[in-house]
Amino acid sequence: MEYNKKMREMVGHNPLLLVAAGIILYHDGKILLQKRADNGMWAIHGGGMDIGESAEETAKREIFEEIGIEPISLELYGVFSGGENMHYFYPNGDEVYLVSIVYFCNTYSGDVKIDNTEVSEVQWFDVNELPENINSPVDRTILKDLKSFLIKNNRQ
Repeated sequence: MEYNKKMREMVGHNPLLLVAAGIILYHDGKILLQKRADNGMWAIHGGGMDIGESAEETAKREIFEEIGIEPISLELYGVFSGGENMHYFYPNGDEVYLVSIVYFCNTYSGDVKIDNTEVSEVQWFDVNELPENINSPVDRTILKDLKSFLIKNNRQ
């Protein structure tokens, strides 16, 4: 995340184009969401790409940093960009337009170890009963087609 910190030093809170990668962690009809420490909202696992990283490397690094899980296999879930749903203001006032590459993962190892600076808790949610307080239009947009993805890929 050094790249994003350096860019913020130069532009302040002004809008940045941010490339991010995330993971939908799935097991037995449920997904593991994290409650963000900065705003108390439920979100998928992920974060900003560093210079030289691939999207897969970013997603794997972020989920390991946030909750200590190591993905074994990743399947492309979708690429999300454009429109107001991918426009986000962080609680500190930083503004971004996101391009988010999201992976689906149902094979992983490790035990959940929360990084309290980013995550306040994690919880498994049935895909048919996701919480109301999903983080921003960004995560709601990403999760909107999850049921269709699961059916299409024979995951339910």
